[in-house]
Amino acid sequence: MKKLFTSSILLFAVALYVSADTDKDIKAGLKHVTVYPDRAQITHETSVEIPAGKTTLKLGGLSPYIDAQSIQVKGYGDFMILSVNHQNNYLENLEELPEIKTIRSQIEALQIKIEDEKAAISILKEKEAFLVANRAVIDKKTTFTIEQLKSVMDLYTSNIDQTTMTVLKKNRLIKDYEKQIAVLQKQVADRIGKQQLPSGEISVAITSEKTITGKLTFAYVVSNAGWYPSYDIRVDDITKPVNIFYKANVFQNTGVPWKDVKLSFSNATPWVAGDVPILYPWFVDFYNPMPIMIRGKAAGIRSEAPAAMEMASDKMMMAKEAEAAPISIEKQVGETTITFDVALPYSVASDGKIQTIEIQRTATPAEYKYVTIPKMTPLAYLTANITDWAAQSLQSGEATLYFENTFVGKSYLNVNQLTDTLVLSLGTDNSILVKREKQKDFTSKKVVGTNKTEIYSYLITIRNNKANPVKITLSDQIPVSSNSGITVEPVELTGGRLNSQSGQLRWDLEIKPQETKKIILTYSVRYAKDKTVILE
Repeated sequence: MKKLFTSSILLFAVALYVSADTDKDIKAGLKHVTVYPDRAQITHETSVEIPAGKTTLKLGGLSPYIDAQSIQVKGYGDFMILSVNHQNNYLENLEELPEIKTIRSQIEALQIKIEDEKAAISILKEKEAFLVANRAVIDKKTTFTIEQLKSVMDLYTSNIDQTTMTVLKKNRLIKDYEKQIAVLQKQVADRIGKQQLPSGEISVAITSEKTITGKLTFAYVVSNAGWYPSYDIRVDDITKPVNIFYKANVFQNTGVPWKDVKLSFSNATPWVAGDVPILYPWFVDFYNPMPIMIRGKAAGIRSEAPAAMEMASDKMMMAKEAEAAPISIEKQVGETTITFDVALPYSVASDGKIQTIEIQRTATPAEYKYVTIPKMTPLAYLTANITDWAAQSLQSGEATLYFENTFVGKSYLNVNQLTDTLVLSLGTDNSILVKREKQKDFTSKKVVGTNKTEIYSYLITIRNNKANPVKITLSDQIPVSSNSGITVEPVELTGGRLNSQSGQLRWDLEIKPQETKKIILTYSVRYAKDKTVILE
């Protein structure tokens, strides 16, 4: 009876052991990363041996910046996923960056050199002690001749001098090594911070009726990563299309390097709420402003900052060979988003540094026009007007400009506009000369009765020194009266179009090669002679 009772207990314990949860650590390779403007979606994939019963699979070594609500786990096989949990394991730190490992190796090498130098110094100190001891023996002997004594003293002096200088040099080397170690240790401290990052961990509880081989995919969103667009805009000649090189600048500091993964760049904004906003009633009432105490003179303040533009000119040599082709990119246009899939795998270190990848290259037909505002600056700006820009899936970003194989400066590509034509500024062209000067003979001030009349006249000269004809838009202005006592009238506009509400003037000109065109702008301002109007 006792044996039967013992056997029952053993069988019950075995049954409990078999039915108990089994924890199993797994590894899943990083397969794909979709980078958004300020975060990234990570995808892992793995095959795993699943025993019969209930098992908890743990995937560790992940980024600590996982958005827990974004975790998706999919299983493929004859098993069932019961639950998915996420936590940061503070008992396990992420693997150090390769850069930090390299620095630590340099520190260890320097420490070994210091040990070697210290060992050499110990040997030299022993040699020095031996020389000093033998000098005491020499002092006690009196049978040395003068020649023998001189020879022995020379030998002692040369050896003690050599030993002392060698020890001094080695001590200096040790100090230099210690300084290098301090610099490297500071670099390590700057990179890992006060403490290392914890390890992210995803636990998946599954159950299976039998032992099988299944497949799992993990997808989640992490912060501390993103990308932004930039462009190289190149125009070889105003008779040729605009070449737009679309680049993605990717960065990540998630704590885990992305090694040889497929990258995709998306313009989606998953952090923006997807719910349609509600338009609530708009109630209005009388506004009763509170008195505001202003220190100093209570007067309207007008601040004007003249626009300025710096253009650099840096010659760029062009190779005679054909330009290298970009990597293969597949563009997927959805209902609300656009995604660029990079064909080749990339590695992006977790150091926050920018890595630039070209994702699109297009040659776009454009209408080239020059724009000049001589009242502001005597420069002519080349612009490219693109009509089918919406089909290129561009985003707003910084653009580097190249014209006729020369770097001409930087601009900003703004696609947030409601017009059919995208205007790209390609910098200035020194072959177009512009000059605006006041004609003193036609500028005057007259007083007739109670009124004063001021007449201003300007001569605008534009010359085309290029070998091709150009189209140029000239803009200027005349003042606009905001008082019924002031009357402004255009006298001579040389065919310019006037916007009476804004006072802006526009001339659309076509200038042949080596041709000079002259525009006369004259206007008058009449007001009461006892008043003052500032016109210059």
